[in-house]
Amino acid sequence: MAQYDVIVIGAGPGGYVAAIRCAQLGLKTACVEGRDTLGGTCLNVGCIPSKALLHASHQLHEAEHNFASMGLKGKAPSVDWKQMLSYKDDVIGQNTKGIEFLFKKNKIDWIKGWASIPEAGKVVVGDDTYETKNIIVASGSEPSSLPGVEIDEKVVVSSTGALELPKVPKKMVVIGAGVIGLELGSVYKRLGSEVSVIEFLDVITPSMDTEVQRSFQKMLTKQGLEFTLGAAVQKVEASKTKAKVTYKLRKDDSEHEVEADVVLVATGRRPFTDGLGLDTLGVAVSERGQIKTDGHWQTNVKGIYAIGDAIDGPMLAHKAEDEGMACAEVIAGKHGHVNYGVIPSVIYTWPEVASVGATEQELKNDGKAYKVGKFPFMGNARAKAMFASEGFVKILADKETDRILGAHIIGPGAGDLIHEVCVAMEFGASAEDLALTCHAHPTYSEAVREAALACGDGPIHV
Repeated sequence: MAQYDVIVIGAGPGGYVAAIRCAQLGLKTACVEGRDTLGGTCLNVGCIPSKALLHASHQLHEAEHNFASMGLKGKAPSVDWKQMLSYKDDVIGQNTKGIEFLFKKNKIDWIKGWASIPEAGKVVVGDDTYETKNIIVASGSEPSSLPGVEIDEKVVVSSTGALELPKVPKKMVVIGAGVIGLELGSVYKRLGSEVSVIEFLDVITPSMDTEVQRSFQKMLTKQGLEFTLGAAVQKVEASKTKAKVTYKLRKDDSEHEVEADVVLVATGRRPFTDGLGLDTLGVAVSERGQIKTDGHWQTNVKGIYAIGDAIDGPMLAHKAEDEGMACAEVIAGKHGHVNYGVIPSVIYTWPEVASVGATEQELKNDGKAYKVGKFPFMGNARAKAMFASEGFVKILADKETDRILGAHIIGPGAGDLIHEVCVAMEFGASAEDLALTCHAHPTYSEAVREAALACGDGPIHV
């Protein structure tokens, strides 16, 4: 019977990072993964392939809308969908093979198959049983649907099916105005689809800063996405080539129907723990199916830990990675730490949207005395030169101490720009600290500095 210090269940961002960190810390480590490739949902059917399609479709948008203004004349390229999917698959392959290399480099055993845990200290995969001192459950999540909506991954698809459509649909209905729905909706809109988004709430991206929400929706509407908010989907009826979505408007209970070639169900995700045997083990699980853990990511069963989408918190790959590293350090007898107040979130549409820390509405609700510093990308020279002057940077700081409490960016490179604010917040910096830091010119990052200046005497370039 093979024996390990740690067996990690799941090779997504949380699991493979946890396994690598355990190995780095001298622990004999194995990782169980049922897919044919490593990387989990993120690398295979999530973050990475969707970013490939977002990048490709954005290049088409630039060619169609901005090239002529720069003196790049000629017919915009046509879409070879088969080749675009091949490019996406190549990107996936490069990344998954990269993790295989890292496993070999760090002498991590990849146990291929689906795991169950008959008791603490044992993991069963197929006909084999493995002994281990510690188990980390990093089993990730799966798409969740709605009552009356059956996903067939052909006409009614999850994000997984949306990445493998045989052709670009003429019309797509997206159920859910969250990150996944808006990113993939943007891809297909750029590629020529008519895209309608139906959202139960009265706003898009509900956890986002209210001011950013409003601006974001206006920008996406300008790009051609249609929104129906405050609408409860009742059912989706699918045939071989079409689907009909029935929904009710919550404001007046009126019923409506819309037809589409493809319906993308993007109503969130839920923890995937099927087959692990958690009930038999007595591992505590919340009503939402999330594994309960203590401050060290350990469950109520000693020696069994859990991280990532399987536990509470935002379902973000980088959150899982941080927990994976911290959990490994705890098991190795070190101090593992995750600052949950400084976990950024990003939407990779165009423009990008990124945030970290508190929203203005949260500060108001908490009765916190705060100040706001804003700067529009219209005042940023680099953004103007790149046809990317929509959006703004917004920094929230404590009114008394000037300590940065949160930041929200909608504009070019927002997903990269947010991180200087993350580092600043991690060190407890003030808005003035950021404002006094020299930023290279011309860069998008100057907009962050200007927003920090706006928390004080005011920005320079507006």
